[in-house]
Amino acid sequence: MEELGKEEEQDQDATGGKKVISRTFLSLSQITALSEQNEEEVQKNLKEFLNFKHLNTSLKEAILLDYYTAGFWWAKEMNFSLIQLSGFMDLLNFLLENLSDKHMSLGDNLKELGRAMAGTGETNTESSGDLNFFSIEQAKAVIDYLNISLFKHYKLYEYLFHSPREELVTSNESAIELAEPADPPFPALLEEGIPSGIYSSFITSLTAAETGSKGSDQEESDQGEELCPEADSFEVDSVAAVTAEDQKSAEYEIPNEIIGNLEADINEKLQMQEVAYTSSAEKLKSPE
Repeated sequence: MEELGKEEEQDQDATGGKKVISRTFLSLSQITALSEQNEEEVQKNLKEFLNFKHLNTSLKEAILLDYYTAGFWWAKEMNFSLIQLSGFMDLLNFLLENLSDKHMSLGDNLKELGRAMAGTGETNTESSGDLNFFSIEQAKAVIDYLNISLFKHYKLYEYLFHSPREELVTSNESAIELAEPADPPFPALLEEGIPSGIYSSFITSLTAAETGSKGSDQEESDQGEELCPEADSFEVDSVAAVTAEDQKSAEYEIPNEIIGNLEADINEKLQMQEVAYTSSAEKLKSPE
C-alpha cells in the first residue's frame, strides 16, 4: 500500500497534481464484444471477465456484477464510442476501488472524480484530465449517473466492503422426541395431537414393528403347543374320567362332614346336662 501511494504521488506530480487512472479495467477487445450484445449477454460476459464464481451465495459478487452491468448498459444507451465506453468503465472501477481498497470518504472520492474529469471538452491543455474525450454535456450526464448509482448509496457500499456480516443459516436440524408406546396404566397417544405425516412416518411404523414381534412370539408359542400334544390329551382325558355322580358326591362330602360334627357336639352337651339334672333330682328325693 505504501509503494502504491508513492506511485500515485509521482503520477500526481507528473501531471500537475491531477489523479491519473493508471490501469485499464477492461480491454478494448472486451469492450467491443460487450457493445454488440444484449443486456443478458453483457451480464453473462462480465461475470466471466470479472471471474465471479459464487453469485448464488456471495452477496458482494452479485452487487458488483449489477453495478458494472448497469453502468455499461447506461453508457451504451448514451451512444458512447468504444473509447468513451472503456474510459467510463475505468472510472466506475476507479471510484469503487477508492472506496473498497483505500477507504476513501465520500468527500475525498468526489474530489478524485473532479480531478479525473478536469479539463473535460478540452484537448492538448495542461488542465486536461484522464477523461478529456467526453464532451461537457456527456461529463454532466456521467456525474449525474454516478450521483444516483454510487454516491447516493455510498454508506451501503461502505457497509458491503468494510462491515463483517453474519452467515445466513440455510438449514437447521430438529430433534423430535416421540412419546413411548402405550403401556397400561398409561393411555395411548392422541393421533390428532400431531401432524399426520409424523404419525404415519414414525408411530405407525413402530406399532407395526411391535405387532410383528408379538406375532412372532405368538407363532413360537403356537409351535411350542404343537410340539407338546401329549399335555393337551392328558388334560382332556382327565376331565372326561370324572362322572356326574363323582361331582355330586364331591359336592355333598364337605357339608355332610360339617353337619355330623355339629350333631356330635350337641348330643354330648345334652348328655352332660341330662346327667346334671338327674343328680340334682336324686338329691332332692333322698331323706334328710
